[in-house]
Amino acid sequence: MFSILLYMQIPEGILLLIERYLAGTATAEDMVLLNEWYHSFNDGETRLEAGESVTEQQLADRIRTRLLDGIHNDQRVVKMPYRKWKLLAASAIIILVMLSAASYWIFSSNPSGHEIAKRSPAVVRTHSDIRPGGNRAVLTLADGSAIVLDSAENGTIGQQGNIKVQKLSNGLLAYDIKGKQTTDSAAIFNTITTPRGGQYQIMLADGTKVWLNVASSIRFPVVFTGNERKVVITGEAYFEVAKNRSMPFKVEANSLEVEVLGTHFNVNAYDDEASIKTTLLEGKVKVSASARTDNNQSPKLLSPGQQADMNKEGKIRVLDNADTGVAIAWMQGYFQYKSADLKTILREIARWYDVDVEYRGNVNLHFSGRLPKNGDVSKVFEKLALTGEVHFKIDGRRIIVSR
Repeated sequence: MFSILLYMQIPEGILLLIERYLAGTATAEDMVLLNEWYHSFNDGETRLEAGESVTEQQLADRIRTRLLDGIHNDQRVVKMPYRKWKLLAASAIIILVMLSAASYWIFSSNPSGHEIAKRSPAVVRTHSDIRPGGNRAVLTLADGSAIVLDSAENGTIGQQGNIKVQKLSNGLLAYDIKGKQTTDSAAIFNTITTPRGGQYQIMLADGTKVWLNVASSIRFPVVFTGNERKVVITGEAYFEVAKNRSMPFKVEANSLEVEVLGTHFNVNAYDDEASIKTTLLEGKVKVSASARTDNNQSPKLLSPGQQADMNKEGKIRVLDNADTGVAIAWMQGYFQYKSADLKTILREIARWYDVDVEYRGNVNLHFSGRLPKNGDVSKVFEKLALTGEVHFKIDGRRIIVSR
């Protein structure tokens, strides 16, 4: 394959880089050089501007068109027999399509479209690397006692009246109720809190499953009685609500209230974000400003695929065709963004890796793409730095970001 590609006058150094990529040994600097080589084929018409959304298939199609244009303009290639020309084109396309998938962040993140000239290391680490977060949380019982869930043994970890708190083998926390439910039981509230770098899953007494993201909490009764099931959250949580039409399920998050019967939805209500986002995947929910606010706006009814965005003033707007994959990527083990600004991205990364971020200079950049959350923090920054537009320095648990 590589001998055929030599007809295109691919530099020997680039061939070596491609070989490293295919062998899985390419470094971040290798990928930057491959990106430069890719952009040298033609003018900037196929570059993606900041904030443009694109799929990997669209990237592959653009690379294919661009490459074939270059081959057609090469007189030495045109003189070759058709069968050989076809083999050359197919071989080159295979490699570049593979590069397009691996370099998704490169092509979708470069806001200026100019050639990359920087050669200083894009990611500098002065201390040992930082490991990702994991299943970490603290359960606070009604009597104020606290149980560190990540270090607790499986089995019964607490008892409140006739209600046992169980830690299951899969790490899930569940409530086991023996005997009759009483109003006294309904007055018992527990709270689960995740730290920065921690997330957790719980099953409430009614069978509702809740995934808590990092730096979040949920306060809930150990037994649901009466005419509603109500919980209060901070941070971010994903719900799969058990159906019970006679007892609506309500979630209060800061100044937002979400009412459901049985559905799957995500609520992002971090204090340091500009708005509270409720994304519906299944069923129906009613979103409104809570009673303790001065906002008189009518409630909004969401259908699957819609997102309610409520600003600090309590004004709610509904977005159609929301990217539900972006909303729930966190619970599936990914960071995923669609035209997101760098500071928004780094707030999420900082929560997961429990780091602080310091900015130096203008870093008004936007990115689209997806990255796994299970690697060291330097791996995440290496991907972001492939754009050549931003540099990261990891100094202990402090991340310094600069252009």
